[in-house]
Amino acid sequence: MPAPLTLADFDFALPSELIAQHPAPERSASRLLDGRGAAPRDHIFRDLPSLLDPGDLMVFNDTRVIKARLFGRKGSGGAVEALVERIGEHGEVLAQLRVSKSPRPGTVIRFAEAFDAEVLGRAGPDESLYRLRFPCDPFALLEAHGHVPLPPYITHADDADDERRYQTVFAARSGAVAAPTAALHFDEAVLAALDARGIARTQVTLHVGAGTFQPVRTERIEDHRMHSEWCELGEDTSAAIAAARARGARVVAVGTTTVRTLESAARAAGAAGGGALAPWHGETDIFITPGFEFRIVDAMVTNFHLPKSTLMMLVSAFAGHANVMALYRHAVEARYRFFSYGDAMILSRAAATAAPR
Repeated sequence: MPAPLTLADFDFALPSELIAQHPAPERSASRLLDGRGAAPRDHIFRDLPSLLDPGDLMVFNDTRVIKARLFGRKGSGGAVEALVERIGEHGEVLAQLRVSKSPRPGTVIRFAEAFDAEVLGRAGPDESLYRLRFPCDPFALLEAHGHVPLPPYITHADDADDERRYQTVFAARSGAVAAPTAALHFDEAVLAALDARGIARTQVTLHVGAGTFQPVRTERIEDHRMHSEWCELGEDTSAAIAAARARGARVVAVGTTTVRTLESAARAAGAAGGGALAPWHGETDIFITPGFEFRIVDAMVTNFHLPKSTLMMLVSAFAGHANVMALYRHAVEARYRFFSYGDAMILSRAAATAAPR
């Protein structure tokens, strides 16, 4: 019996110049690695419709990224950088704060020289977040005064191009603080080509949190505590998946967030492989690692992820650890662009990860 995989098994060498700092000039001009066969095949993303079969069902995440980063100062003059994680009721938000000294309850922070927010206290399972009260609708204040929450490995300050490109063309439901990056490659031309080929489309919602960038610090991966995110699968989507199963078609998830939503809904419903999904919404902290039994997703489109990340573990669980590591070696050698603004790949579910039908 092979030894359990550890954190080091998900590491790989990545030259820093392959970390994409800006998107491709056109969304669908990104490269696409087809990792489904015996050998990897290199494509351009606009080729994707031709790599799918008529009748396949693509599932997208329709979350919308909010301008969740704010800059401000305490009354003492100390600088504060906030990343809003969740928006609650009555003007309350949960946020990460980068500040020299932790503010106490009652502290007032002036953001963007425009509005004051009061610190209410610490929050979260490890008290890493702060509860803040905004003076009025947080969505409106963030839209007016916030910045695009670019990932930590993107080094430039956000600009008007990021406001447009760090958002999918079908983004609909505000709440994410990171983009569902596999979907950033889709433009209207690719969507039209999918329709013309007879490939069905539906959507789920998962509001991506900043925890998606949280490093795994435990050598035994099962000791890692996964962050929680809110997601929803509606009645139309459950019906679309049932129809795809009935016609023998594949369910193709666009991005790891869509995979997590679909498999969380299946877990909640107790659905066996190919079983019916019921509409569902709630928090998910699902942690998908090798050995996970996939119940819904047959293929996935995904970007290239950080070494030793939970997302590397998810794609390795889906397509096989050895296969994924080989594909990443090919991507590095072929000079693919990595991470949020980088290129994409398409994978099929390894036979060993499939639930019995």
